[in-house]
Amino acid sequence: MTEQFIVDFALSAIKTTLLVSAPMLGFGLVTGLVISIFQAVTSIQELTLTFIPKILAVFLALFLFFPWIMRIMLSFTEQILLNFPSYIG
Repeated sequence: MTEQFIVDFALSAIKTTLLVSAPMLGFGLVTGLVISIFQAVTSIQELTLTFIPKILAVFLALFLFFPWIMRIMLSFTEQILLNFPSYIG
């Protein structure tokens, strides 16, 4: 294993992690922003008003993007398993 291989492998792992987590983080971010604006306009400062919609938005994103996330994760895992002999040698 060379330094370049390790850097490329780490870059691929980080890229995969970001791609897999992006839909849930994006939905949570947008939901949090909308709730914050709503709270600022109405002066309602209820803590549960921020958490429950974010949790629901993250689950909705997971439900909507699950096939795409699984394809990315399976592709990454397949790449690792197919190239495993070259990792050892």
